[in-house]
Order: sequence, then C-alpha cells, then structure tokens
Amino acid sequence: MSGRLFGSPMFLGFDHLEQMLERAAKGTADGYPPYNIEQLNATSLRITLAVAGFVMDDLQITQEDNQLVIRGRQTDDTQGRVFLHRGIAARQFQKAFVLAEGIEVSGAWLDNGLLHIDLVRPQPEVRVKLIEITQGRTSATTAEIDLPKAHAQRVARAIEDA
Repeated sequence: MSGRLFGSPMFLGFDHLEQMLERAAKGTADGYPPYNIEQLNATSLRITLAVAGFVMDDLQITQEDNQLVIRGRQTDDTQGRVFLHRGIAARQFQKAFVLAEGIEVSGAWLDNGLLHIDLVRPQPEVRVKLIEITQGRTSATTAEIDLPKAHAQRVARAIEDA
C-alpha cells in the first residue's frame, strides 16, 4: 500500500488536496503568533492573531492561490534605550492557512494588538449534469440541466440510492 492519503483508485483528481494537506502539516510547527479560528455562522470564519507590538505597516496579508499568508516584520528600534530586562523582542513571523476552494477574504482589521481576518464561504449550488452515452468509441457530450434546487437534490439522492 502506498503512503498516499488518497491512494484509492476511486479518488480521482485529489492530488492537489493531498499537496495542500502536506503543506499545512509543515506549517504548524511554529506557534508564534498565537491565533484563534472562530466560526461566526454557517458561511463565515474569523482568524484572530495576537500581534502585540505590531503596527499596520509591519503587517502584510496576501492570498496566494489557495493559501492565506500573514507576515509580520517589526523594526528593532532600540537605539538610545537601555534595557534592564528584555523579554519582548522584535520578531518576524509568517503564518499560512490553506483555504478550501471558494473561500474568500472579506476583510481584515487591527484592534488592540489583535489582527482579525474575516473569511466567507459561499454556499455551493447543487448542479446536476447529464452525461450522454453513445454507441461505440465516439466522443460523448454532456448537457447541463438547470433544475430547481429541490429537484436537483432529489435527483442526486436517487443517483446515490441506485
């Protein structure tokens, strides 16, 4: 048996999902900065990072394909200051979150040392596609059928039950 997560021949086209899971597993080693992930409702999430000491110019949020990347880079402004104890250091970080297909960033704000990032997951539409079966080796064509949502769900359940 292979070491692949989706090694079954019944899973077609999941290579990219396996790569995303591997990338996410590598990125969980560093716990800085601490963060929360909240589910606000059925379609909304919020990521909150504790970024005390950072100002807006020190932070950058990018969405690179299906990855949300938050970077923080503080400048070390210790010139002319004498520390008797230094427990708060200017520290850089990069935190990456793998986003599912269709999730969008709806906004971000910095408030009292907490960076909040809101995400929205639109509800997928139920679609039924009729695949035409032809005789011989000719290329098959497909036709999409626009069905009301309730009817499309009944058709999908009938197909699953068959």
